[in-house]
Amino acid sequence: MMNPIKNLQARIPVIVGAGEVCERGGDLLKSSEPLSLMQQALLLAEQDAGAPMLPMLDSLDIVAELSWPYADACGLLSARLGIKPRRAVYGEIGGESPLRFIHEAALRIARGESRIAAVVGAEAAYAVASALKNGVSLPWTPGDPQAGDLNLRDRVHPLAFRHGVTMPMQVYPFYENAAQALWGQTQRQALAESGRLYSQFSQAAARNPNAWLQRIFTPAEITTPSARNRLIAWPYTKHVIANPRVNQGAAVLITSLRTALEMGVAKDRLIYIWGGAAASESRDYLQRDQYQRSHAQEAALRAAVGLIEEEDATATFDFIELYSCFPCVPKMARRALALTEDARLSVAGGMSFFGAPLNNYMTHAAASLVRSLRSKADSFALLYGQGEFVTRHHALVLSSRPNPAPMMDAYNVDAIANAERADVPRLRLEYRGRAALETYTIIYRRDGEPEFGTVIARTPAGERLMARVAADDTETLRRLTDLDTQPIGVEGHVEATADGLLAWQSSRS
Repeated sequence: MMNPIKNLQARIPVIVGAGEVCERGGDLLKSSEPLSLMQQALLLAEQDAGAPMLPMLDSLDIVAELSWPYADACGLLSARLGIKPRRAVYGEIGGESPLRFIHEAALRIARGESRIAAVVGAEAAYAVASALKNGVSLPWTPGDPQAGDLNLRDRVHPLAFRHGVTMPMQVYPFYENAAQALWGQTQRQALAESGRLYSQFSQAAARNPNAWLQRIFTPAEITTPSARNRLIAWPYTKHVIANPRVNQGAAVLITSLRTALEMGVAKDRLIYIWGGAAASESRDYLQRDQYQRSHAQEAALRAAVGLIEEEDATATFDFIELYSCFPCVPKMARRALALTEDARLSVAGGMSFFGAPLNNYMTHAAASLVRSLRSKADSFALLYGQGEFVTRHHALVLSSRPNPAPMMDAYNVDAIANAERADVPRLRLEYRGRAALETYTIIYRRDGEPEFGTVIARTPAGERLMARVAADDTETLRRLTDLDTQPIGVEGHVEATADGLLAWQSSRS
């Protein structure tokens, strides 16, 4: 008969190893391709665990990789490592996906379906971009460009595609500008908050040997447009946008408490996976009820907080990593968590300064928090990631303290988020007349001049429309960029244009 204690230990998932690689500069022809970065990260994670985990690996999740996509990443990586995992899955695109993979691996271990699992990812966008710029052919495993096709038409409304507002850097400002109005901020106050927050991120990155940039940026450097920090989409400059041009890889190894102890992993290396929560918004960002908050984000974060409050009402998170692709995401999450403005929201260093290996940042974040949790007994960590256009949200709770309760299989809290939503406004494709500004952004050319503005506005009947602001409409652009005002709610006039799109012009004061 199995020892009841060992039987219980077999159902407790723990992270036993974490490995990271950051390859800066050097000989371009000797740079590591993503497969090699993944291999190195897994070997470092095994070394970190202090036990030969990889030969026994039965579950492998690879985070979707875009800089040099492969036709069969799972097979190629397994062959390099000389392993044959029973389950090998290449993930779908999404910044929250590493947390989902870790969470689901933990659940499989808790159910007895897996013994040792790995989550790994890597990008080599810096090397790929440098090779293209310098006309260098990289001596890497042949890639498959079709494997990295984002297929934007499937991810946005046809109207958004016609407007050319399909990339994250163009869409997230809709939330930034709408949310700051909800919070009662002028644009200057909102910029100041972003500057302070991202300066704090740069400080964390400067302490992290795995970060891409390791110097501290002042708030003014971060928010003031300059030749090295150009405006991308109002109000975002380059320094507050995730930096994907990095060569980085990360991996974590997950097993049961019983297996870890049997294999001789030291108890002070064990990090317990308590659980987490996930929820989603409509994939079509024009079919959201509003842009001032994310009900899915809030529901996932509240549910994650509840995991430790159920055990100890006085417990708090010692370490936090909030997704930081654009400032609105950690700023909204901070408020959802009721944290103070000076709260430390990143251990790794944030996606502008640590680097943003596309979908794999949260694997690096998990590695950073594993190290932090090991440094403090009975500590808790919260990781929060999100994907697409404020669409998919996942929060995960880790601790150096064992969880006295079994992990819950069900972690989706969409029902809670759905209950909070208002009706989605009807979308008008044709309209002429007055419309009040719901949110907006301005897209800039590389020379710093506006290319066009895009507004989402409401008719007097509450219907929604998307409209263009012309680059030569200097009065409207001036009103939208006046730092000492808040233009959300301002009325304007809508007309059809020759290309069939709507155009919005602010009413004169």
